[in-house]
Amino acid sequence: MIDLAVPASILLTGTAYAMVLYVTAVGLSVTMGLLGIANLAHGAFAMGGGYLLILFAGRYALPYPAALLLACALIGALSVFLERVLYARFYGAPELDQVVMSIGLIFVSVAIARWFFGVLPLSAQAPGPLVGQVTLGPVGVFPAYRLFLIGVGFAVFILLWVGIERTVLGARIRATVDNRGMAQAIGINTQRLFTVIFAIGSTLAALGGALGAEMIPIAPDYPLVHLVYFLIVVAVGGLGSVLGPFFAALLLGIGDTACRILAPNFGAFFVYMALFLILLVKPAGLFGRT
Repeated sequence: MIDLAVPASILLTGTAYAMVLYVTAVGLSVTMGLLGIANLAHGAFAMGGGYLLILFAGRYALPYPAALLLACALIGALSVFLERVLYARFYGAPELDQVVMSIGLIFVSVAIARWFFGVLPLSAQAPGPLVGQVTLGPVGVFPAYRLFLIGVGFAVFILLWVGIERTVLGARIRATVDNRGMAQAIGINTQRLFTVIFAIGSTLAALGGALGAEMIPIAPDYPLVHLVYFLIVVAVGGLGSVLGPFFAALLLGIGDTACRILAPNFGAFFVYMALFLILLVKPAGLFGRT
C-alpha cells in the first residue's frame, strides 16, 4: 500500500502556510494595484495584528474570536487614520517617495514593537477547540488549527472575489481604477473609496498576521523578514488581482514546504527560482494586467 502520510502532510502544511501568505498578501495586492501606492509597510499591519491577538488572548485572556476581532478592528481603525493623515499625501507621488515613506514606517513600527513587546519572538496559542490533532483516514493525523487556517483562507478568497466581482462596491472600485476622473464625474466619492480600500487591505494584513502567529512567530523584525514573501506573492499573482495571489500563494506555499522537507538544501531557493521563471513568461504576473 502506498504511504500517503508524507505527501498529504506536505500538501496540507503547505496549503495552511499558503493561506496565511494569501490573507496577508492579498491586501498588499489590493492597495498597490488599486491605489497605486508602494506600501512596503504592509507587513507592519500584519505584525500589529499578531501582537494584538497575543496581547488580548494571552495577557488579557479574552476569548479567541473576540481577541481576533478586536485586533483586526484596531489595526483597521489605525490604517484609516494613517491613510488620511499620511498615505493620501503620496497618491500620485514618485515611487521613490512612496518607498522611502513606507520604509520609514517600517522602522518606526519595529522600534515601537521592541519597546512594548521586547525582542524575543512570540507565538499565539490555538484556541481550545482547535488544539490537538484531527485524524484524516489513510493520510494520518493533522493539527486542527491548520485545517482551520485552510478553511479561513478559502473563505476570505471567496468573499473577496464575490465582493469585488459581484457587488456595487466592487463595481465602483473597478470603475475608479479604470478611470478615476470619469468615476468622480458620475458621483463616486473616490477619496472615501480609497480610504475604504486601504482599510480593507490593512485589516486583511492584520487578520493574516494574527491567524498565522501560531505558525509564524511575531517579532519586531517581522515587517522586514517577511516583506519579500508578500511581495513575491503579489508579483507572481499580479497587482490588483484577488485570484492571482491565491494561486501564487498556493504555488509558493506548497512548493516551499515540499522543498524544505524533501530537499532542505534547495528549499531556501525555491521561491526565488519560481519568481524568476514565472515573471520571465508572464511579466505582469499570473493574472496581472498587461
